[in-house]
Amino acid sequence: MSPCEGLGVMTDLWLISVPLDKASLISVEKLKRTIAKKNLASCCRFSIPELKVGILDSLLSVSDDLSKLDTLTESVIKKTYQCMREVMEQSDDKVLENALANGVDLMSYVTKFQWDKAKYPTALSLPSLADIINKEVSLMEAELKSRVLAYNSVKTSLQSFDHKTHGSLQTCSLNDIVRREDLVVSEYLTTLLVLVSRGSYLQWERTYESLSQFVVPRSSRKLLEDGEGGLFAVTLFKRAVCEFKAKALESKFSVREYSFDVEEKRQLEKKQLSVHKKEQYGIFVRWLKVNFSEVFVAWIHLKALRVFVESVLRYGLPVNYQALLLQSDRKRSKKLRDELSSLFMHLDPTATAGKTEVSFDIPGICQQEYSSVICFHVNTNLLDLS
Repeated sequence: MSPCEGLGVMTDLWLISVPLDKASLISVEKLKRTIAKKNLASCCRFSIPELKVGILDSLLSVSDDLSKLDTLTESVIKKTYQCMREVMEQSDDKVLENALANGVDLMSYVTKFQWDKAKYPTALSLPSLADIINKEVSLMEAELKSRVLAYNSVKTSLQSFDHKTHGSLQTCSLNDIVRREDLVVSEYLTTLLVLVSRGSYLQWERTYESLSQFVVPRSSRKLLEDGEGGLFAVTLFKRAVCEFKAKALESKFSVREYSFDVEEKRQLEKKQLSVHKKEQYGIFVRWLKVNFSEVFVAWIHLKALRVFVESVLRYGLPVNYQALLLQSDRKRSKKLRDELSSLFMHLDPTATAGKTEVSFDIPGICQQEYSSVICFHVNTNLLDLS
């Protein structure tokens, strides 16, 4: 595998464009020798088809629109990938294996890029191509928000059930604790469940029969306890329930409402939610994989569009340039940019005069730093796992 075919966590990608004049071609050959000798980067051809230039005066506006669309598309890629990590709940390496573009790993797609003429017809104008990508990305962003809300709603509801199942005796599910035979329920009698703190066990045993004259003697039984206290069952006449609850509250005993029918209904709801979440998980993960691929593919086409537009603006007509993809270790990126500026100084001597870096708001340049050669950064930080 060549250096240009493996994606490392600390990888930087640069798309550059140089005119096909003699001096620039010599500089390209020097660049290839230099980066190989100094191990600065690897170099691949980046294929961009002939596109319709249209009216030259409109290219600046198109360039500005593409720059804004680039920012939007990159943010949608990042959101989609982050969502994949959160939903799949797997190791970062495993998630990265599922982040593909047209069925191949991202680096292979970029290095072997081929323009999709069926999806983005080259006969269309540059604004039309930009509009196709804009609609595609905007629609996906809106649908991503909608799907995230729907999935999180199901997930939150299920987590709420789980919290109640594993919470304190005041809130936890009693489905696996209380049996039907633990409760006496008849025409006149009923059983209440009472929460008693650990320090009040003795007080409970001494006083529960006196909380109402209609309490069945010696009917108290401890069903469960945790670190804070215990759950006791006590049987009494139905007519005394309100009186018992009031007196129990005065003694700092808490009566927990419980019904087998209600509990069974809750468990059925939880089971249905679990099944629904499993179904939604499969649907959502498939959607994320497909649409991550779609938006990444759109993004690289967008980068190609930007290279083409900037090449026409900078080098003029007829269209006569070549695009190269450089892959560099992030630590060596500054040295690579310095090498590019030096080798292609003849394209614009003012860009590197005095080695002064000046910030300009001009589309098509590396990190907003104007350089003599057209250079676009393909941001791999959006997939960083930190």
